[in-house]
Amino acid sequence: MPNWIWIAPKAFDNQVVYFRKDFDAKAGQKTTVAATCDNEMVIYVNGKKVAASVNWETPRLVDITSHLVNGKNLLAVQSRNQGEGSAGFIGKIVVTDGGAKREIVTDTSWKVSGAEVTNWQKPVRLNGPAWASAQVVAAAGAGAWAGTIKADTLDRAVALKEPEATPVAAIKVKEGFKVELLYSVPMAEQGSWVAMCFDDKGRIIASDQYGKLYRITPSAIGAPATTTKVEPIPVDIGEAQGLTYAFGALYVVTNSDKFARGLYRVTDRDRDDTFDKVEFLRAFDNQGGEHGPHAVMPGPDGKSLYVIVGNQTPITDMSDSLVPRHWGEDNLLPAMTGHGFMAGVKAPGGWVAKTDPDGKNWELVTSGFRNQYDAAFNKDGSLFTFDADMEWDFSLPWYRPTRVCEVIPGGEYGWRAISKKWPVRWEDGLPPVVDIGPGSPTGVSFGYGAKFPQKYQDAFYISDWSYGKMYAVHLKPDGAGYAADFEEFISASPLPVTDLAINPKDGAMYFMIGGRRVQGGLYRVTAIAGKTPGPIAAKPPLLDLRRKLEAFHGKKDPKAVDFAWPYLGHEDRLIRFAARIAIEHQPLSTWKDKALEEKNPRASLLALMALVRSAEGNKSLLQPVLVALDKIDFSKLSDDEKVTYVRDYQLAFSRLGGPEGATREAVATKLSALFPTKEPMLDVDLCEVLAYLGDTAFLPKAVAILETAPTQEEQISYAKNLRFVKNGWTPELRERFFKWIVLRAPTYKGGAGFGAFMNEIKRDALSTLNAAEKSALQPVLDMKPDLKTPQFNYTARDLVKNWTVADVDPVLAVGLEGGRNYENGRNLFGGTACFACHRFGSEGGAIGPDLSSVAGKYSPRDLLTHIIEPSKEISDQYGQVEVTMIDGSKKYGRVMNLSGDDLMFNVNMMDPNAIEQIDRKKIKSMEQSKTSMMPPGLLNTCTDKDILDLLAYLLSKGNKNDPLFK
Repeated sequence: MPNWIWIAPKAFDNQVVYFRKDFDAKAGQKTTVAATCDNEMVIYVNGKKVAASVNWETPRLVDITSHLVNGKNLLAVQSRNQGEGSAGFIGKIVVTDGGAKREIVTDTSWKVSGAEVTNWQKPVRLNGPAWASAQVVAAAGAGAWAGTIKADTLDRAVALKEPEATPVAAIKVKEGFKVELLYSVPMAEQGSWVAMCFDDKGRIIASDQYGKLYRITPSAIGAPATTTKVEPIPVDIGEAQGLTYAFGALYVVTNSDKFARGLYRVTDRDRDDTFDKVEFLRAFDNQGGEHGPHAVMPGPDGKSLYVIVGNQTPITDMSDSLVPRHWGEDNLLPAMTGHGFMAGVKAPGGWVAKTDPDGKNWELVTSGFRNQYDAAFNKDGSLFTFDADMEWDFSLPWYRPTRVCEVIPGGEYGWRAISKKWPVRWEDGLPPVVDIGPGSPTGVSFGYGAKFPQKYQDAFYISDWSYGKMYAVHLKPDGAGYAADFEEFISASPLPVTDLAINPKDGAMYFMIGGRRVQGGLYRVTAIAGKTPGPIAAKPPLLDLRRKLEAFHGKKDPKAVDFAWPYLGHEDRLIRFAARIAIEHQPLSTWKDKALEEKNPRASLLALMALVRSAEGNKSLLQPVLVALDKIDFSKLSDDEKVTYVRDYQLAFSRLGGPEGATREAVATKLSALFPTKEPMLDVDLCEVLAYLGDTAFLPKAVAILETAPTQEEQISYAKNLRFVKNGWTPELRERFFKWIVLRAPTYKGGAGFGAFMNEIKRDALSTLNAAEKSALQPVLDMKPDLKTPQFNYTARDLVKNWTVADVDPVLAVGLEGGRNYENGRNLFGGTACFACHRFGSEGGAIGPDLSSVAGKYSPRDLLTHIIEPSKEISDQYGQVEVTMIDGSKKYGRVMNLSGDDLMFNVNMMDPNAIEQIDRKKIKSMEQSKTSMMPPGLLNTCTDKDILDLLAYLLSKGNKNDPLFK
């Protein structure tokens, strides 16, 4: 019987251990190995890598017959224990001779070393103190693994399917294009590729995430893929997440444990077409992991480089900064920490910097991203990136979807750790160009130089690693910046796209899959009709004005204030932002009084925002700022101006300090009289300010909204703001608040961090109670929630009718033109559970399609048909997959993430955290399911008028002033 073996003494944590076992066999003799290791192993036979595993619960069965020689053979295993706890390796070699079988099992005859020795995996004689007899930790079926690995588990191990690059037949590509698989990356030898670029000869340079650089000469278009040539680059640098060929050199950004993180330059000194020199140009702090240094690219000026860095690597030393260096967290109330991921990371978050080809002078361009992986310039010289979300935060109010952003000089994009992220409505940050949805952003590129139709030459291509997508984003001018539409260009399950680029030599698109030790591959995309003309993408009409304002960013210029000031009240948000940043770079003394005296309401709001941001800690300015805000008539402000008005109070208190005494009471009384405004997110901000000020009058109104708001995000926002409030509670209000905490919150679903945040609300709220209050509430605290379905409100909805598509036309005959009820439509979007899965505006789930833009895509009839018959036409982006396993069983859901050979599979669209782990090697096939994850019957509790109100709400894009409601 085989045994679990390890090294003595029993030191388990984070160890790498090496095993060797000699055995006799004949060349061609049927021989298999069945083995597993807690946690990871790599198996070699006679120096050749034959298998690897990161899943100890599933033993590997490997046929090693073809690797044997006559006489002595060597089985060598590298075993790794990750984290804390027991560790062990168990296995057996089975040699078949005719009908007889001979077993060589793991026991004390195996040799073990705690250090890697030269040639340890090859059949050479190795003696010395480094190699000792293995120690038996436990017998098969015993020890820490007894619950999973039984005595006969290795006997029942089956040969698992070795991963291969996703076949072309499984890839869906936009009509008019075709995909070729040029190369399936042998993981054992060449790893998992994550970054690529083209050199000056049209060859690809690629990097393994955990290994070397490679140069790939792709097969000519029309030639067999087998003519693709791959060769390692013989320089001591790799593990790159950023590559670009510029200025006659290869620039490399490493994000590595082996190489110091930073920017390198690799050159060919003797010009023999082989890189041979590595220069370290700039070091970054050795922290960040996958949220660290990423891409590098040449600037449009032909004499600079831009470097992209995620939010866990601090900003390197900068010679200059286009971003005012007075960034802050700018939240009034204590943050919620949940699981604590990155809780200690402060602003400014992910950043973009510009440097020269020698990497000497650095300028900070933009900050406030989460984990933007790559970026690309368009023909107008604007830089664009695809920023990440935090999937643990699905369905929480601070969740922000993955999004395309223009990287605006001097910009701030509002990422803050845990619950502190800035919503898009706050004007001290910048909005995205377009929200994409859940995913894991990786490589991006414009289609310039591709032999594609003009529309797709101008497209911005973005990659989603976890959901296996590549989108074509079509930018369109919008004032001083851009708006965008997007479409799925390429997809498969799985298709973990890591990077892409256009080859300037052949006009084809090339993309790679890989990363995190998943199976990699290299693909080529060509247009069937080739390059065809079409309309050229237009330039934003206000872009030149914006750039004139941006020219003052990072500079002290006596002309800046006079030039920029008139634009603080501009109708375009990006112009206002550029003007404010230009002013913030100027000495405060030159414009402080001007800010306090400004009479135009919108300009005043922006000027006061600039003032409090630039004067942090100057408590003497608080009273003048409050006086200036008092002069603004709130009732005459537009909706977005009202948000900025409340935001200015938040900023003033967080930057300058809270008001005291009579001033505090006066401000609280004034703002409390405004609450509620009936604008949901504005009221959330007002609630935060009033809770901070200690107002009591707003409490009954806030608790009522908590109970009746149609979305869990809005409700959670109120609970988050109320959790530390100590004054103003009546016994009845406290009971209602804690009933929400005990009976409602546990029914809601979200990402992996959701439960921890809900527990934190309860813990913090309980901390405000004294013993007597807690005792009085005990009956409520002891109540048990009904966990079957989300409880968005306390009112049960009764069946009205089993609606069918045949019922649609009579309902729509009434028409949507005016007189619809906006509030009822929004409430129904929650009451019918739509918000549980779909995002609309800034609220809702992330599993289903974002419905914010349905007004431009669907007629009322088409929209109703999709709701009533969700399986009639299923979005490729959000459809579920039918997985058939080797044993014939089936699973249904969506691929959400990958790790090694494992797929993370969501099996319930109403619960983003309902994840099953599937071993890719056990999958027989994967096909798009014909059944939608969206359940039917969602409208069955609605009347005719309800349906019309719901349609009007969706088609209004969330604007209550839409003519549909007048």
